[in-house]
Amino acid sequence: MLAHITIQNFAIVKALELDFQQGMTTITGETGAGKSIAIDALGLCLGDRADASMVRPGEEKAEIVVLFQLQNNPAARRWLEDNELVDGDECILRRVITKEGRSRAFINGSPVPASQQKVLGQHLINIHGQHAHQLLMKNDYQLTLLDQYAGHQNLLATMRQRYQDWRAARNELKQLEKNKEAFEAQRQLLEYQVNELNELALGETEYPELEAEHKRLSNCGDIAICSQSVLQALSEDDENNAMQLLQFAQQKLAELAAMDSRFNDLTQMLDEACIQVQETSHEISSYMDSLDMDPARLSYLDERMATIMRLSRKHQVSPEELFTSHQSLVNELENLNDSDNQIEQLAAQVELKHQACLAAAEKLSKSRKRYAKELDKLISASMHELSMQNGKFHIALDSQPESHLSPLGFDSIELLVSTNPGQPMQALGRVASGGELSRISLAIQVITAQKVDTPSLIFDEVDVGISGPTAAIVGKLLRKLGESTQVMCVTHLPQVAGCGHQQMFVAKASEKGKTTTSMIQLDTQSRVQELARLLGGSEITEHTLANAKELLIAA
Repeated sequence: MLAHITIQNFAIVKALELDFQQGMTTITGETGAGKSIAIDALGLCLGDRADASMVRPGEEKAEIVVLFQLQNNPAARRWLEDNELVDGDECILRRVITKEGRSRAFINGSPVPASQQKVLGQHLINIHGQHAHQLLMKNDYQLTLLDQYAGHQNLLATMRQRYQDWRAARNELKQLEKNKEAFEAQRQLLEYQVNELNELALGETEYPELEAEHKRLSNCGDIAICSQSVLQALSEDDENNAMQLLQFAQQKLAELAAMDSRFNDLTQMLDEACIQVQETSHEISSYMDSLDMDPARLSYLDERMATIMRLSRKHQVSPEELFTSHQSLVNELENLNDSDNQIEQLAAQVELKHQACLAAAEKLSKSRKRYAKELDKLISASMHELSMQNGKFHIALDSQPESHLSPLGFDSIELLVSTNPGQPMQALGRVASGGELSRISLAIQVITAQKVDTPSLIFDEVDVGISGPTAAIVGKLLRKLGESTQVMCVTHLPQVAGCGHQQMFVAKASEKGKTTTSMIQLDTQSRVQELARLLGGSEITEHTLANAKELLIAA
């Protein structure tokens, strides 16, 4: 519940501190005194837009601090815990506006965006403004009222999620179908490129191997001449070769070793050198025997390498990367060839999501129709209490699955009313007069407020256009509501003001060219005086005082 509010330098308020209690609190005062100023200030702490004009002239900043008790408000506590802003059983909202129009918002001392205050405010207090009957003409507001009464938060959350899933899948499908023509042109190009590379059939390591073979065949003559020279030097020169010299040295070392054992190791080393020379000669000789100077093979290699170079330039990659590029193009073509498959699969998913969306909307629609019947009876009965004895109220819901599907379901809504005998049910705005519209609006607000989870309700001059016996009934309705919920009501009707469990008075004064508004809680004697003023205007008589006492006693 709302426990306390402190206002400093806001509009025409210099400084104001108010404590609020359970039950119904009525707020009265002369016209223009600023009866709604506390509600306007409270709205800032609930995330309303701030501007420089809200700061009292001549002051640097305006500041509003509001204290809520959370003992009976699990939804608000849960929100604060989820956002790591909880601080015991209290919640303090603070808003500061500078004369330049800058604004800062706080929750339990932590700076937050004003949007967070707005979200939290929905769990703390519900404000019904004096223009609610005008909103009642709007279909989206009518649907919101019904959903609030029915407690459709979970059903609406499911509906919104399924609608978003369906729309996202449908948009993806549309994009795929839109791009299909572009994909077709790209597919033809890829097919040409892949076929060309398929004909080449290049192996993963083929190019380096071709390059090495081409180099060998191109230099075959030089290789043969050079190899023969090496072979001559090692073993085949009749006059002088390395093998003969090593064998001569081997013979002399053997003689030295016979005379000195220290030459034994050297003899062994020279033996190994002779073996290495023999093996080398053998390998070179075998290589020369296998050397094939094949002009046809060289011509084939020239042609294939030229093709590889041409395609690598065409695809703007190196010859070594052409194989990888080929595989990438093959994969890309496979993905494009699979696009028809994707479209078919996605179309099936879209249909499934559409059916899930329709199922959620159907469930929501059935619940709305059930609660609409309940509201029909309650609001019709309330109209009878509010001096509309022949009034009938009906919520008409029309389900349009194909043409009206939205995040709110597929229902269209219209509030129908008949206020006179024999009069057919017609749209609310066409039948009801201004006074009737105000009474119907008030009946709807009072009835729906009983189902809202927020523990505090504010009615800001919602009784405009109501007077006489009807006003007394309105006061009783609000007082009854105040027995289970904290209710604050700004009113100019004595019959409503007298029904409050407590009453506050707003006064405006001018001093030294500046206007100041104050608000005080009235005791019983002061309440009688204020009710008498409301009853009789500026002149308070014994008769108006007696009537004022009767109002309090009756309440």
